[in-house]
This record gives sequence, C-alpha cells and structure tokens, in this order.
Amino acid sequence: MGKRTWAIVAGLVAAVALLAASGVQRERALVSGPFAETVREREARAAARPGDPDADRALAQAYLDVGQPGLAVALLRDAALGSGGQGSVRTRHLYGRALIEDGKGLEALSVEQGVVGACAPLVEGERAPVGCDATLLASALRRVDILRELAALGVSDVVAHPEASLIAYRNATREVRVAMQ
Repeated sequence: MGKRTWAIVAGLVAAVALLAASGVQRERALVSGPFAETVREREARAAARPGDPDADRALAQAYLDVGQPGLAVALLRDAALGSGGQGSVRTRHLYGRALIEDGKGLEALSVEQGVVGACAPLVEGERAPVGCDATLLASALRRVDILRELAALGVSDVVAHPEASLIAYRNATREVRVAMQ
C-alpha cells in the first residue's frame, strides 16, 4: 500500500476512535423528570380520545406542570378559540394560564376577560354557561386584575419580569371585594 492509502486508513481509524470515545448521542427528551410518565399517560389518553376537552385540559395541565407552556398553548388554542372564542370556559381559563406562563400577558388578559364575561351571570344569580362556578369566576377576576396591573406597568411577560409581577400582584390583591346577595 502506498502512503496515500495509509493516510486514508489512519484518518478513518482516527474518526472511528473519536466516534467511539464520544459515545452515542441521543436527543434529549422534551419532557423529563418526575412528571414525564404522567405526561406520557395523558398524551396517550388525549390521542385515544381526540376532541375530548377533559383529556386535552388534563394534558395541558401536565405540560404546565413540567414547564412546557408552549405545548399547552398549542394544544388549547383551537379548543379555546373555537366557535368564535366560545370554547369551554374551563378550557379558556386554562388557556389563559398557559398564555401567562408562555409570556403572552396581553393575550391572556383578553382571554380571561372573555371568561369573566361568560361567567358574569353568576353574580346576578342567573344561569351561566356550563363550567362556570364561583371558584372559576373568582380566579378569572383575580387574573384580570393582576394582568391589568401588569399592563399598566408595561409588562407582558411575567416570567421575564418577576419583580414587576410581584408589584402587580400586590397592587391587584390589595383591594378586597365582597358581593352580598
């Protein structure tokens, strides 16, 4: 063999040695940690029951629990905004939380205002859409107040601005409302 052949063989041996030393690289799991199994189970449930709002909300909640709000937003967007924004109030409320955690505070404010509007008949003792209850309405009202305070401070991404978020929270929760019937 000539020098050229030995050079090629030596190059190949060196490449194989580097590959063997570096080990096999696998892609990092998108969701890992203690909730990974829960996410997999809920993904399987949602896949087996397409269009089931309970399965979708459970999966979105799992995504939020593992710090993947973008996945929750993508999952809930169509369901929350379907029928001209008249999706299930519970789905829209969870979508609002996902938007908040994804850094889209102004969009979340609009969604939560829609939830408050849909559940407003509860205050008057009238019939409200399925899914509206006092707890959901109180939560949506609290979020609207906090998100308005954040907007007044010029903050849309609560995760990127924790100090401003704390100030907005304190300002929004300083006032206590009591409704008597």
